[in-house]
Amino acid sequence: MFPIMKILTASQIREADRYTMQHEPIESLDLMERASECIAQWIATHIEQDTPLCFLIGKGNNGGDGLAVARMLFRAGYTCRVYAVFGKEALSEDGRANWERLPKGLKVQPFSEATVPPSGVIVDALLGSGVRGRVEGPLAEAIAWINRQGVQVISIDLPSGLQTEYGNDPSGGVRASTTLTLEFPKLSLLLPEAGDCAGEIVVLPIGLDEAFIRQSESPYFYVDEAFAERFRKPRRTFAHKGDYGHALLICGSEGMIGAAILSAGAALRSGCGLVTVHMPQKEAAALYANCPSAMLSGDPQPYFSALPADMSRFTAIGIGCGLGQHEESLEALKSLLRLGKPMVLDADALNLLAARPDLQALVSPSSVLTPHPGELRRWVGPWRDDEQRSRLASDLARRLASYVVVKGAHTMVCTPEGRFYFNSTGNPGMAKGGSGDVLTGLITGLIARGYQPGEAALWGVYLHGAAGDRAAEYYGQESLNSADLLEFMQA
Repeated sequence: MFPIMKILTASQIREADRYTMQHEPIESLDLMERASECIAQWIATHIEQDTPLCFLIGKGNNGGDGLAVARMLFRAGYTCRVYAVFGKEALSEDGRANWERLPKGLKVQPFSEATVPPSGVIVDALLGSGVRGRVEGPLAEAIAWINRQGVQVISIDLPSGLQTEYGNDPSGGVRASTTLTLEFPKLSLLLPEAGDCAGEIVVLPIGLDEAFIRQSESPYFYVDEAFAERFRKPRRTFAHKGDYGHALLICGSEGMIGAAILSAGAALRSGCGLVTVHMPQKEAAALYANCPSAMLSGDPQPYFSALPADMSRFTAIGIGCGLGQHEESLEALKSLLRLGKPMVLDADALNLLAARPDLQALVSPSSVLTPHPGELRRWVGPWRDDEQRSRLASDLARRLASYVVVKGAHTMVCTPEGRFYFNSTGNPGMAKGGSGDVLTGLITGLIARGYQPGEAALWGVYLHGAAGDRAAEYYGQESLNSADLLEFMQA
């Protein structure tokens, strides 16, 4: 459906390494050197040269990367300490080769002697993508030691102790400040169970074979800037407002008008031509004061009770933000669904339908549902772990032939075809009331503007997170609030 950066499994990554070595061709040690150069360059760009670096080395190829990076940065003038959990004879062949390449003056010391100054940075090169199950023994001790130090930690490829996909126990993993993940992000870094261990995720291309990656099957994808920008639609010089669609937002109720204002503000930033907000008539002044570019469709009740006149004029519909859960609202929602139009469903629209499973079949194909985890749980029931959560959300997208946007860090968009798209933008400062209302208005506006629903979901999630990142840079994550997203929205 969408060409994009794939997320491969651990076994596929090993195959990609082998294929690259055979078809480039390149020796495994030289491929390790290439990856290590990318890591060293990032560290040299982001860490001051007078910062002491403490490398913790495991026995696999991740440890080999760490040894090569230590060599490069030592030669570049950094103060480097290298501590190995195992002796040289236990390392992989390429790891031993990089041990032998260390320059004079850079000695490998046993982990039992490890120290790091308060101003130092730990480079975690204990374990990579080959972990299976919980780590025990000396490696577990090294992971625990890293987590006790209270200094910045840079993990190579994965925080040590984590598996690449599902089934993680975050208590057994390194808690990194930054993860320099190679070629593509690993699935576990993007999921709630282990994602907190990753810190900032930086994807470093290392030149694995593009043909192999293209032909590899994966249901998991990563929405980065290069992919997201492909969605952007140009505006024609001689266009007029009627060319860019008319968004209808059915939002707000007594005491919850702010949700409608935030949603309308985002729709107005989407690029669509016209925005109408259906909300309680008596709250009209709030809309006019905050969103003078929007039009009002007044409801006679202090909540949603009836559809606007002439629904045929609207090219996209979003419903649910601050709606309330009155019985009349449910009846009006049923009337809306029976029109057979795809729409964006959020908040109380989702809650009303979650309580009435018999009405869920009325949701039109190609609709967009935007639940937070609690709302998703009301639709699909509880889950044991990230793997079951992903499956339940995907099953819902298939059942409704619609797009399910599971909001949160690395917001996950599930498609009817069984694909999962993880977002690269956004930050914890967006975990504030009203952020979801902004997303609903933005996606609705994008659909009105002419984007297909799936495109609008992915592009909208990306733009929403990017606005949050700009707002956090200006205000800080703690002070950021949902209204700030509108100020920094750039569709």
